[in-house]
Formats: sequence, structure tokens, C-alpha cells
Amino acid sequence: MQISNVESTKNRLDYSIRTGDKLIDLSTPIVMGIVNTTPDSFYNKSRSKSVASSLKTVEEMISEGVTIVDIGGYSSRPGADNVSISEEIERTTPLITQIRKEFPELIISLDTFRGEVAKEGIESGAQLINDISGFEIDSSMLSTIAHYKIPYVLMHMRGTPQTMKNLTDYNNIFSEMVSYFSKKIEILQNRGVNDIIIDPGFGFSKTIEQNYYLLDNMQHFQLLNKPLLAGISRKSMIYKKLGITPEESLPETIRLNKIALEKGASILRVHDVKEAVDLIK
Repeated sequence: MQISNVESTKNRLDYSIRTGDKLIDLSTPIVMGIVNTTPDSFYNKSRSKSVASSLKTVEEMISEGVTIVDIGGYSSRPGADNVSISEEIERTTPLITQIRKEFPELIISLDTFRGEVAKEGIESGAQLINDISGFEIDSSMLSTIAHYKIPYVLMHMRGTPQTMKNLTDYNNIFSEMVSYFSKKIEILQNRGVNDIIIDPGFGFSKTIEQNYYLLDNMQHFQLLNKPLLAGISRKSMIYKKLGITPEESLPETIRLNKIALEKGASILRVHDVKEAVDLIK
């Protein structure tokens, strides 16, 4: 598929997604805040060692204007250690339960590629599933999503977090990704799942150059007629390219999130909520 050289636009399609009895309006972009319960996430300030400290992070994000918090219990950085299903559940469900109790209006997303973890998370109060694998790693994820009819972030990745960095050879990356998304959307919709969010998967089975190519052409994913999520925050496509650390990469994250918004992103998934909310404003 040839991508035409179209000037980027600040226009985005007006979308909404339903979570239970709530309708989330995406005509103005929203922010998803990252809350990790992992000891080995690539950005050390996003790591949390207890439910109490995570709740403080969530409370701060709410004060800064977050719409969704994304709870993760399995580090998806390249080469990350594998974590058992039981440990991932133990890391995430107690926090989800407490967030639902203390902040009942907040929308909770669970970042997992495992159907059993998703099931436990949903029954604990999660209202959205963010799956890096597009139900490729664990096929039971599809059945779980179909059963609960819960909004689903469909991301593009090849392989697993342990193998993805070696799977970056594409004939036409955009064409192959559109085909991937189209097939997955059809499968999900045939199972009754209609609230689908598209995530290009920056940093997942893509080189730094491929990441920037996809960001520069992100608006073309709107042909899929689904809201777009941009997860760029403090990633290696920034800090490795500039020879800095994740901790030093906030200014560049803001610049790239601005481009993502101009290219049609409806959701910014970030570590730094205030800066993203201010950018949208």
C-alpha cells in the first residue's frame, strides 16, 4: 500500500467508547495515566512497590486531569522477564479493587495480554483491557473480551516482549499493519466487541526509524474508523535516539505527543499526566 504525501491535519474523527453505563467522549483527546505494579519497568519512577503508593499516584493523576488509569503487572520492555499468571494477578487485582473502592468514578484499564488475568481484573473492577498482543499470545483473551463486551485496546506487535526486537523486517510496514488491524477488528466485531481502540505499538517489534515513520503517517490509520491511542511516553525511540535517559526525556515526549495529536490521536498514554493534559488544553 502506497501512502500518499498528505499534509498532516489537526482534524480527528469524533469517537466515543462505552464503559458500562458511561460514554467516554473522545471528540476532545483524553489522557491515560500509566501505573505499573512491576519492579522492572523501563522508567523507574513508574514502578510501584505497594498498593498504598500506587493509590497516591492515582490520586495525584486524578488531580491533574486523568481520564483513565492503566494498571500493568507485567513489564513489556524488550527482553523483560516472564511473570507467572498468578503473580500478575496478585500484582494487579488488589490495586484495581482499591481504586474502584476509593475512586468509583475513575475509569480503570488493565494492561495485560492474558485472558485469565483480564477476567480477574474485570471482575475486580477494570472497565477496559489494553492488550499489547492483539490476542496473539493468549487466544483466551478473545473469549474473555467477547464475554464481557468490554472496550479493548488493540495494539500491533510481533512475537513477545522477549522476542519482538528481532522481528522488525517488513515489506511494507503500514500495509501489513492495516491488514493486521482490519482482520482483528473483524474478528472482534463478529464476537460482539465494538468498542475498539487502535494502538500502533510504538517501540514494539519496530526499529527507531519505523517508529518515526509510523508517527509521521499516523493519521492514515483513521481509515480503520476507530479511535487512535498513542503510547510514546519516555520510550527508547526518544532516549536512545538522543543518547539520554528515560528520566531526561519528558520535553521530547511532549513534542512527540503534540505531533500525535495533530495526526489524530484521541488518547495519550503517558507517565506525566499534567503535561499531557496541559498540552491538550
